[in-house]
Amino acid sequence: MAARAVLNGGVIAYPTEAVYGLGCNPYDAQAVMRLLQIKNRDVSQGLILIGRSFHDFSDFIDDSDEALRNVLQSRQTEPTTWLMPASKSCPVWIRGQHKTVAVRVTDHEQCRQLCDHTGSAIVSTSANRTGHASLRTAMKVRQEFNDELDYLLVGATGGQQRPSRIIDAASGKVFR
Repeated sequence: MAARAVLNGGVIAYPTEAVYGLGCNPYDAQAVMRLLQIKNRDVSQGLILIGRSFHDFSDFIDDSDEALRNVLQSRQTEPTTWLMPASKSCPVWIRGQHKTVAVRVTDHEQCRQLCDHTGSAIVSTSANRTGHASLRTAMKVRQEFNDELDYLLVGATGGQQRPSRIIDAASGKVFR
């Protein structure tokens, strides 16, 4: 049901490694704009994409640099979001004002299944209004967003205490 909602242009909430996330189809500009409106987030900031593997990001990243490709494919001891060079076809509603796009290969089983059932990467931003604390339970998400979402995928977060690290793949600079 969650994947069907995403494929039909919906905005959903789902558990991730540390918190609940809001997501939608990254190819659907209307869905992304609706998600940004729900979250009160400016499009210029860009969004994170999650996927099952490096290949889920092929439309969004410039993978011509083998060293950067290898960074993305490396195993990490904790969830890591990589800032990768954006491809020429990466939509501005995903990368925002940046020349990079944020991507994370997820180990969270429900996220992996969601990507599998949609057949692609999905948008993954923390389930909260901009400036407010991230939500960690389905009950809190339901209380905060009520009928603004098209689907709430109930499940356990992955047990991480903090959201994923964000690292620039080219420079190694840690942003979070």
